Amino acid sequence: MREIAIKVERVYKQYRLGMVSTGTVAHDLNRWWHKVLGKEDPYLSLSDTNDRTGKGKSEYVWALNDINFEVKQGDVLGIIGKNGAGKSTLLKLLSKVTTPTKGSIKINGRIASLLEVGTGFHPELTGRENIFLNGAILGMTKSEIRSKFDEIVDFSGVERYIDTPVKRYSSGMYVRLAFAVAAHLEPEILIIDEVLAVGDADFQKKCLGKMKDVSGEGRTVLFVSHNIQAISNLCNTGVMLVNGMLDYSGNIEECIKRYMMSSRSTQLGSLALEDRLKRTNGAIVFTDIVPASSIKDSWTFRIDEEVNINFTVQSKEDMENGFSFFLALKHPFTNEIITNFKTIVSSRRIKEGEKIDFTLSIPPFVLRVGQFQMYFALSNTESKIFYDVIDENINLPMLSIDPVNMDVHLNSGYVSIPATLKQEGNLR
Repeated sequence: MREIAIKVERVYKQYRLGMVSTGTVAHDLNRWWHKVLGKEDPYLSLSDTNDRTGKGKSEYVWALNDINFEVKQGDVLGIIGKNGAGKSTLLKLLSKVTTPTKGSIKINGRIASLLEVGTGFHPELTGRENIFLNGAILGMTKSEIRSKFDEIVDFSGVERYIDTPVKRYSSGMYVRLAFAVAAHLEPEILIIDEVLAVGDADFQKKCLGKMKDVSGEGRTVLFVSHNIQAISNLCNTGVMLVNGMLDYSGNIEECIKRYMMSSRSTQLGSLALEDRLKRTNGAIVFTDIVPASSIKDSWTFRIDEEVNINFTVQSKEDMENGFSFFLALKHPFTNEIITNFKTIVSSRRIKEGEKIDFTLSIPPFVLRVGQFQMYFALSNTESKIFYDVIDENINLPMLSIDPVNMDVHLNSGYVSIPATLKQEGNLR
């Protein structure tokens, strides 16, 4: 039975917007007096839910609200949620940068944290001096740090600047050295926030590999990222936060599924496609686009199921030479089109008002976990004239959308996917 590395019990964190502490001496004294009397803080009942999209009624807000979960030794925990959900606040509590307003956090082991660029580094000290400083903070002896020193410097790739004050480092160099120190000085618990995104693609890949090695040694890793592919590959358990509250804790696949479904800003099925004003040409248009997922009314597909999307299009005028259908998947960070599929739906004459139903099918295991935007278009058979386009203005996140034979974080350019298109019934 593995021991518990971290136990979070009924944790709350309150902030007063725009203020340090409660903002006034009178409020601080009132809070202190209630504590002396053994009464609850009088301002806790005033807090609003942590929803950044609305103005709110109170100047107090729950950055975290009743958080409960456990992390066992050797687990790799992915913490996901939208911006402002409370992820970074939770990591600051776990790293003891700040304390919870209510509740308790029990930690078994030394913690190394990388929460933001420059965490734990003194800007006036050199890279070499900061390595020894961080090691001392973790309770290591000089001889232990020296034994790891060359490995840290080699991993960071900043050997030439190791005796330069870190205030002269770029943000990327800062993160390189900070991660190398945090990962190699053998903490029992390693906490990493989204800062790895500052590094280049090669270094990100290197860091993910190192975190896998760390977890393989029986140490615990907590990882916050919006890179769902990295979360899926690295983590075995997950925590999802919504407006400062715990929405889910448990299996990482289920956690990602919930996150992807909550991220849907628009469902195509709920749009009045025929009434859209934005058209490229309008000779033939999409009137309905519906996912055929095993999860009802959802754009979320499992990696092991066939991805089917049903389309209905209608001609607004006579078309002599038919039309083509085009699908592309866009990279979540660069917005580049990285996969494409094109086929002629019909090459015969289509009369005004006629409708065609067809289904796009992508086989199982062709798509992997990731959140990409989809781009649909109708064009003439030569793809020289586009009739209707549904582009990045409509968000279409899916659970399984990373091409198997491609590292989407390093490459770009068109890669064909083995999809098929079948027509449902006859022209009508």
